[in-house]
Amino acid sequence: MANIIVAFPKLEDGRNIRNILVKNGFDVAAVCTSGAQALNSADELGRGILICGSRFQDMVYRELYECLPRDMKMLLIASLTHLGGADSSDIVSLGLPLKVHDLVSTVSMMEERGDLRRRRKDGKPKERTSQEKEIINQAKALLMERNHMEEAEAYRYIQKCSMDSGNNMTETAQMIMSLINQ
Repeated sequence: MANIIVAFPKLEDGRNIRNILVKNGFDVAAVCTSGAQALNSADELGRGILICGSRFQDMVYRELYECLPRDMKMLLIASLTHLGGADSSDIVSLGLPLKVHDLVSTVSMMEERGDLRRRRKDGKPKERTSQEKEIINQAKALLMERNHMEEAEAYRYIQKCSMDSGNNMTETAQMIMSLINQ
């Protein structure tokens, strides 16, 4: 689950949002009443979601956004007049009056997107074994010999067939060899 920080100038508003989130199964790490408090919490957590209003005594949401850690995403909850200036590509926003379902589904979507981004970032392609490399090389050699392809062209052919079929490159190379050797 993502680290969630709730920041609103009125403590009561922040607590109400926190209570809604907790009732719906989210963990809220902090409730803040200033931009500086929100930034301190965000720096400690490193990544997650900051749910906030548009104005604090010490800064506005745009200044807060610019100082957030890179892996901390912002959900702005504000009146429609304030949302007009929000850059929608960077900041997710919800207008007031706020509906509980909209808040919960938006936070869920942001968590899922963050998890996917993290998995992509952390997931490195698996290294092929020497046996798998040999199977791919044999299939390339067959394609080069039988279909008069260049090596790069044969490799791209295996790669494209692999993507189209949803199989990995080794399985695709084995299928190509079995089809050619029939």
